[in-house]
Amino acid sequence: MTVHEDEEQESVPQKKKPLSDAEKRKKKIEPGSLMKAVIRPGGGESTPSDGDQVIYHCTVRTLDGVVVESTRSECGGKGTPIRHVLGKSKMILGLFEGIPTMLKAEVAMFKMKPELHYGEADCPLTFPDSFPREDELHFEIEMLDFFKVKVINEGISAKTSEGKEILLCSQGEPYFFTFGKSESTEVFLKEAPISAPKGLEMGIGTMTRGEKAVVYVTNQYITQSPLMPIIEGVEEVWFEIELVHFIQVRDMLGDGCLIKRRIHDGRGDFPMDCPLHDSLLCIHYKGMLLNEGKTVFYNTRVDNNGQPLEFGSGEGLVPKGLEMCVRLMLPGEIALVTCPPDYAYDKFPRPANVPEGAHIQWEIELLCFEMPKDWTGLNFKAIMDEADKIRGTGNRLFKEGKFELAKAKYEKMLREFNHVNPLDGEEGKVFLNARNSLHLNVAACYMKMGECRKSIEACNKG
Repeated sequence: MTVHEDEEQESVPQKKKPLSDAEKRKKKIEPGSLMKAVIRPGGGESTPSDGDQVIYHCTVRTLDGVVVESTRSECGGKGTPIRHVLGKSKMILGLFEGIPTMLKAEVAMFKMKPELHYGEADCPLTFPDSFPREDELHFEIEMLDFFKVKVINEGISAKTSEGKEILLCSQGEPYFFTFGKSESTEVFLKEAPISAPKGLEMGIGTMTRGEKAVVYVTNQYITQSPLMPIIEGVEEVWFEIELVHFIQVRDMLGDGCLIKRRIHDGRGDFPMDCPLHDSLLCIHYKGMLLNEGKTVFYNTRVDNNGQPLEFGSGEGLVPKGLEMCVRLMLPGEIALVTCPPDYAYDKFPRPANVPEGAHIQWEIELLCFEMPKDWTGLNFKAIMDEADKIRGTGNRLFKEGKFELAKAKYEKMLREFNHVNPLDGEEGKVFLNARNSLHLNVAACYMKMGECRKSIEACNKG
């Protein structure tokens, strides 16, 4: 090869590697948009780098010194420091650039233009509407600690802060956790219930479906569990978790007897879009005995010519346990309800094929519900007609011995009457008679319930 050919080959330009996402973000930093002042020097010579877990306190202030948000309890925060893994966790651009310059125990103030915090275009973090994202702000950072961590890519793993692996589950069936207000967290593996460490439960409780997260658990929350051994002298264990799916479990009574499990999500937001108030409900349900064969004793899709059941809540038309659970369902939701006898059919007309004292399981689908008619804009006659319907339901419940439900209907009418302004004359007399009669109805319910003092108080109102 000639010298000329060598020179020609050397002159061919080399292809540049495409910029990484981190490098693209750093390109946004303009001179003067991020400034640092050291308030307290740190110790040592090392600074954090990619793959390090950084633990720090953060207080955000306006340039006038007003605290916007803080992790410190003395500044209105929870007192819990922030944990991030550099190169893995989502961070605002100013801290993404500034934290790697800090030493352990250092306290520094970062002055950031809006584009360096939440005002950054395509900022990867969410922020509350009240956050002053368009303002220049001070971020006071105290670097508590940093150290190397290994983030595992698959499955459920646990490691100590020294990197010793103590749990690995990356293949086969996932673990199943059950969270409930009055139930302990459980993990199911090959049909065997296993209690989970408290810290792991707390961490998973903050996750959303499909989220992958590293959960750091300090030793005071590493409770005894067959899921993993207790290792003496370990200050912290971290878990990498992928939340594949979750099912809402609610202990309705707080004693573990009436349990509602959501097996298919509904539409809307809980609990705002639930039929909490008396409504016309439309459901399909399948009733089963809690015996070995899960005997089906009724199915609306089969025994009701495929038609759903429609009923008014608060009217005693279905077993109490069933209605309590339906009131906490969203339209389209399917739930599995386990119910004790006294909330099922021991205190309700019992189907012929349901034995006395039977524990019941219902599979319920809430198709839709219709809220009570709004009285706004109705004339006086229409209002009184609606009142007669509700009062009629209360009278039926009273005759059936369901005094608590009857009282609720009468009291509902009295509350509605507080917003009615009848005219003078005949309308006024009709309204006053109806209201006085309702107070006497409430008094009769209290008398039947054995609450004489309240019955007298209700009589005096009438």
